[in-house]
Amino acid sequence: MKPYLSIFRLRLRLETQYRGAVLGGFICQCFFGIILIAVYRALYESRPQALSFSHVAAYVWIQQAFFRMILSSDDELMGKIKTGGIVYDLCRPMHLYSFYFARILAQKLMGSLLRAIPMLVFAALLPEGWGLSLPASLPGLLCSMLALLLGLFCVSATENITMAATMRTLDLRGFRTILNMLMMFFTGNILPLTLFPDSWQRVLTLFPYAQILDAPIRLYTGEYAAAEAPWILLLQAVWTAALVLLGCLLWSRNQRKLIIQGG
Repeated sequence: MKPYLSIFRLRLRLETQYRGAVLGGFICQCFFGIILIAVYRALYESRPQALSFSHVAAYVWIQQAFFRMILSSDDELMGKIKTGGIVYDLCRPMHLYSFYFARILAQKLMGSLLRAIPMLVFAALLPEGWGLSLPASLPGLLCSMLALLLGLFCVSATENITMAATMRTLDLRGFRTILNMLMMFFTGNILPLTLFPDSWQRVLTLFPYAQILDAPIRLYTGEYAAAEAPWILLLQAVWTAALVLLGCLLWSRNQRKLIIQGG
């Protein structure tokens, strides 16, 4: 376990080096957050919705704060797959899937925290109707934080499946572009899932994408009661375990049939 913890810590430190990228991401996501809030305010003024606007505002800001968690990827591994440099990692006395899972987990965690903390503070200081509202309850806040951690594991497992597909196709754009499109839509980043018809929500909230950010946000806003938290957390854990198992199987299969070209 120590080697994987060491990899995790080293990757955390590496992510703190990109201060310019953190500042740029913070400004960009704050800008998009304000634009989205303005659009939804106009929608509510022209046609009021049953869902409270404070819930929508909280949904937008938390989604923007953790945008990095959704779309960040291990570009170094992508390059190794393309050039054949991954053969050096095969020589490590470690489980290859776990090695890269620790890397991507640390990358998404630190990259998200560096942007999310100042962004949530910024959103909380905005005027009422524009900023982030307080959580519905203290139990809901604690459950949402635990759900967010499980969502981090879930999205990291999803990313490793993308890497496994890249090892087969050697195409950095195709499968990754499709996955990013699905991720943006079904996590609620483009349009909050809470604004979909109830019949759609009953299906969409069962998808693994909804476990990443939608479930934690609903616990934060109180749309999911604290009594429902055990079921929500269990669903997240089941999806995470299933995705990790699928990723391990794909990586193991790829390693048995891996062909390295080059000198």
